[in-house]
Amino acid sequence: MDVRAAQRLADERELDLVKLSNANPPTCKLMDYSKHRYDMMKREKEQRKNQKIIEVKEIRLSATIDQHDMEVKAKACSRFLQDGNKVKVSIRFRGRQITRGDIGEEVMNTFYNMVADKANQERAPKQEGRNMYMVLAPKN
Repeated sequence: MDVRAAQRLADERELDLVKLSNANPPTCKLMDYSKHRYDMMKREKEQRKNQKIIEVKEIRLSATIDQHDMEVKAKACSRFLQDGNKVKVSIRFRGRQITRGDIGEEVMNTFYNMVADKANQERAPKQEGRNMYMVLAPKN
């Protein structure tokens, strides 16, 4: 069909002439383009709503943390991991503790062993200045 005739037909029916493909000859369709655009936006919004947004929760430990306190923190960490969130475990060294990074690493490894059944170690313990960080991700 001629382009002008197709455009005239679309005007008569109060629709839009939409080009679908660049084939030879081009393929066009008569449609209400604003309705089509609305449906596309609605579909995209639905897809965004169904996406799971992963949050990063933080748990702070100390280099001199007691066993029971660590168990309580591990329980909270397990809850975060079950919800599908990543967990950033940090230790802030105070005063002269900074010279004993090995103690902080030992605390981090003990903490990881407590939650190892629910977590993968995404980032190993690493000291940056006065802080030591480790990132845990939920197991699939």
